[in-house]
Amino acid sequence: MNEDAHDRLCELRAQAAERVRSTAAILAELTHDRAGSNDDDEHDPEGVTLSSEWSRLTGLAEAAASELHQVDEALARVDAGTYGLCANCGQPIPPGRLEVRPFAEHCVACAEKLGR
Repeated sequence: MNEDAHDRLCELRAQAAERVRSTAAILAELTHDRAGSNDDDEHDPEGVTLSSEWSRLTGLAEAAASELHQVDEALARVDAGTYGLCANCGQPIPPGRLEVRPFAEHCVACAEKLGR
């Protein structure tokens, strides 16, 4: 199981890292394109405002960074031999939960208790 889990987590890590990279590049491009501009895009009837686009991209970047961090922690648990064991009670995390949330660190019961 741990080899399959490792491979799946590595794939998820690559996807999350690419999302982090691409959103950072888009944010940098947006910043560069708007530098020194005095346009009042808040009143531009043609489309999305700069602030709403910035907020959307920042949210996507933060979500990708969070997922990357969670996957890295799960890979560390694979290496430590604790992957698939609840960090709270020590019982095995059901395979179905790991299928849906491969970086889960708590079983369903503990996750519910902890509000996660």
